[in-house]
Amino acid sequence: MIFILLASYNGADYIAQQLDSILAQTCQDFMLYIGDDLSDDGTWEIVQSYAKRYPSHITACQNRANSGGAKRNFFGMMQKYRDEYVMLCDQDDVWLPDKIEKTLEIMQKAERQYGKETPVLIHSDLTVVDRDLKVLDPSYRHTVNGNWQRTALCYELVQNTVTGCTAMYNRALGELLYKEPPFYVMHDWWLALIASAFGRIVPMQEATALYRQHGDNSVGAKFVRSPLYLLRRLLDAKGYRRELRETFLQSESFYLLYKDRMSTQQKELTQGYGRLSSQSWIRRKIFAVKHQTVKYGALKKIAGFFFG
Repeated sequence: MIFILLASYNGADYIAQQLDSILAQTCQDFMLYIGDDLSDDGTWEIVQSYAKRYPSHITACQNRANSGGAKRNFFGMMQKYRDEYVMLCDQDDVWLPDKIEKTLEIMQKAERQYGKETPVLIHSDLTVVDRDLKVLDPSYRHTVNGNWQRTALCYELVQNTVTGCTAMYNRALGELLYKEPPFYVMHDWWLALIASAFGRIVPMQEATALYRQHGDNSVGAKFVRSPLYLLRRLLDAKGYRRELRETFLQSESFYLLYKDRMSTQQKELTQGYGRLSSQSWIRRKIFAVKHQTVKYGALKKIAGFFFG
């Protein structure tokens, strides 16, 4: 069976449409677990009504206290619910009818190739849409100028390539979720680090869901090709440095939790990268050249050189 984890919070405007799209999947061998983070807009009532109508497919519970954000709500569910395969689901998207079927097919192919004992993380593209599902960009990868072939650990430390709402991971990866890290930027980035270090990240080229942008997204799509976005990023040196420091902290947490499983080279990489926040500009540049900890994209490389 496939476990689908949905972390809900104040998503009353869109969650019913998402639940309908999951229930209409061509593959019905799944159980949807919804963890509500004390919504106060009617989301919990909608979730409860669906759980009562579809008990063979939906189980819902509400947290005793607000977790503090989507990443913590998701991480708690990822530790609690484990099965052969786990998928992550946002409350405001719409899944295409064959999302589960196609993702599972790629997963099983990857397990045949690499072995079921190998941690495997599958992720796909998305169709970016507005609140009314009007297409803004048929490819999220194009929207963010992403390169999903950069799955080596040195790249994943500085730039996440996985969007959680497209992800499926296997039991071998789930068993490596020992505990919540001291610091992590997002739950999907943490999964990508695990898969990169100890297994495989396998991208699907096609879109499997409509990625709704409505102004209140926890993360959302950044239209990096927009001149306005480029200008804002170039003028936001403080914001870039803050994001960079977060990657250092995340790398340090990753080293602390998994150093006993790492190769000597991985230890040098993750521990060294985690210490860069206290290093000089020139030492950070030397480390980046030596270990290839450089983001993809011309603008990001320029920003990294001057602000990093």
